[in-house]
Amino acid sequence: MKKISAVLILLFYFLAGFSQILPPPTDLTCELLRAPEAAVVTDPSPEFGWVFPQTGGKQSAYHILVASSPFLLQEGKADLWDSGKKEDSRSVNISYGGKPLTSFSNYWWQVKVWASDGQESVYSMPQAFHTGNFDRSGLDYPGQSNWVELGTGNWVSEDRQCASFYRFDPVYIQTPTPGTYLAGFEKSAIGILEFTATTSEDHTPITVHLGERKYENFSVHKDPGKSNIGYEKVEMTLKKGTHHYVLRLAQRPPSRYLHTQKLAPHYPEVLPFRYVEITGKAHTYQISHMQQAALFYYFDDQAASFSCSDTNLNEVWNLCKYTLKATPFLGVYADGNRERMPYEADAYIQQLGHYTVDREYSIGKYTVNFLLDHASWPTEWQMHTILMAWEDYMQTGDADLLHNRYEDLKRKSLIDLAEPNGLISTLKGKKTQAFLTSLRFPGPVEQFRDIVDWPQGPKPGQAPPPNASPKPGGETDGYVYNDFNTVVNAFHYRSLVLMERIATVTGHAADQKFFSDRAALHQESFMKTFFDKKRGIFKDGESTDHASLHANMFALAFGLVPEKHLPSVATFVKSRGMACSVYGAQHLLDALYQAGEADYALSLMTADSLRSWRNMIRVGSSMTTEAWDEYFKPNLTWNHAWGAAPANITARKLMGIEPLEPAFRRFRISPQPGSLEHAAIKMPCIRGSIGCEISQSRDGWRMNVSIPGNAEAEIWLPAEFTSVHIDGQPASLLRTENFAGGKRQVFELGSGVFEIVAKR
Repeated sequence: MKKISAVLILLFYFLAGFSQILPPPTDLTCELLRAPEAAVVTDPSPEFGWVFPQTGGKQSAYHILVASSPFLLQEGKADLWDSGKKEDSRSVNISYGGKPLTSFSNYWWQVKVWASDGQESVYSMPQAFHTGNFDRSGLDYPGQSNWVELGTGNWVSEDRQCASFYRFDPVYIQTPTPGTYLAGFEKSAIGILEFTATTSEDHTPITVHLGERKYENFSVHKDPGKSNIGYEKVEMTLKKGTHHYVLRLAQRPPSRYLHTQKLAPHYPEVLPFRYVEITGKAHTYQISHMQQAALFYYFDDQAASFSCSDTNLNEVWNLCKYTLKATPFLGVYADGNRERMPYEADAYIQQLGHYTVDREYSIGKYTVNFLLDHASWPTEWQMHTILMAWEDYMQTGDADLLHNRYEDLKRKSLIDLAEPNGLISTLKGKKTQAFLTSLRFPGPVEQFRDIVDWPQGPKPGQAPPPNASPKPGGETDGYVYNDFNTVVNAFHYRSLVLMERIATVTGHAADQKFFSDRAALHQESFMKTFFDKKRGIFKDGESTDHASLHANMFALAFGLVPEKHLPSVATFVKSRGMACSVYGAQHLLDALYQAGEADYALSLMTADSLRSWRNMIRVGSSMTTEAWDEYFKPNLTWNHAWGAAPANITARKLMGIEPLEPAFRRFRISPQPGSLEHAAIKMPCIRGSIGCEISQSRDGWRMNVSIPGNAEAEIWLPAEFTSVHIDGQPASLLRTENFAGGKRQVFELGSGVFEIVAKR
């Protein structure tokens, strides 16, 4: 993203001749696009947003100008919309209110703001945006995004950013023997290889090997086995003289997967690779200027950072951040490079992580819209779309998705599977073809089933298939399936809770009461059916005594554990270790922080065992892998963002930064640092950057927090602190809360930078 330098902003400010010190708004968005000039907007009434300056505290007013030329804005004129000074504190989701815009046109806009004390800024630098086709009647599904060629070879997406190629030099090049070149790049990337070659003869043959892993002698590992770890061999010939080459990879064959995303035709085929091996006849050619051309979705590397006193966690967080940068190359949250298919659970974890490392929202909206009309097969996966839609609203404050897809979201709660007791089941006769059609699932009825976790293991007495764990039960901790399953019903409860909130936002009063009543009924039935009072834990289902990690961690993560039973459930969850997949780890870590088990959660994120993120690094991957190891999933990939849970867990739970109101108008900082001596994070949100640094000693905590402009924060501190000072003054207690298995003292802060000293 191109940013105006601080020097240019100051120059612009002083040339305007203003005596006030309020800086202009920055980081403008149109339809939540940070670079609308690299996209097209299909809403005839687009919504504008900006970051209000932190030094201004709260916004009291704004003034927007929209023009057909940037030169008009330079003259302070607006031929399309001059909003005038609007007494309004909103700095996001401001709908266009001027003359009708036309399709396939170019526009520019800018804004200035006032602070609550009357200070006035100058106008922001103008931002361009392009409009596309306003007629959306021919779409295959709501929210569909097509490719548009703005100019020759300049392809962009509708209503979302897109990917571009970024080139990297190798960190080493070796020539162990004449005619052999071995190169390695810092990290694996999904992309192509470019190089310059010189030869004295036409049709000089060479062989190029690309791969994600290498042998000890630095040559490319050429035997992926059952795995889908990236590898490809390309035979090619060189032309006489010196020429630049872009390696042409074989086109992918038609996919057997349901909703595979095709790479746009203006992109060359790409492959995940980190290592290169080129061989040919000695002394017949020379290679130079080798580069890895990585296809990255629009990403701001400076938007987020994290460091702490545990080097293992630093490495794990960096692994996850890079994964979230490198994997959305298709412009959608997909499973990785193998299937290139969006799955609801994969997308949810990727969405949560993406929010914490970049100020990006368009890809999430597109993915939710796509998944609402292109369902995958697991029961629980359907309900993830509700979780995704709600997260989008809390991050952006934009309720359009909730309004436009309300009926689809209702269906995704699987309320049509509910029995009189409120619990749901796919085995009681309600899983019909008509029901699956309503979910937009095109597969056979028998394919739609409860999953619990993935991969699963072989059936008794059978050899495991190539996509399964060799362990009986696989990653499900021996889960025993019943007519009514605990895991599926935990998801249903969470869906009911969120649907009540969505009905409130969208004005469906009758549905609000319906979902509220259903949630209460379901919670009561859930406890009666699944909770073993004697052991103080949850069983897998209504007709088994078996209790798995999954039955308990999902109940805990989704708020189904009464406070008095938190200790027994948390103790059981801890006793099972990491008996789940990388997908399950998201909900396990959520559950542990929900129970206040920060030390144990931290130990899992920093572990060196086979089931760990450190193992992903140890085996040589530079992105999170689809499973903990090839042992657990022989056909795994090394580029799968559903394994990147520590990115969002570190921000949301360890550092405790979560929105309390939509668009982060009010948010919480409730750190659970565990045994860390020090931790610091910079996390983006729609209003700007949030900063939190914490150091702890025997005496207590010292924190430095940075709250963006036009936002309020609640600082939730453990009740054990008897003295809390903010910027050297005794802090005023706002209230107390039960949170994460204990009491929290809540303090309120406005925009700015603050030092907090909390002593025991």
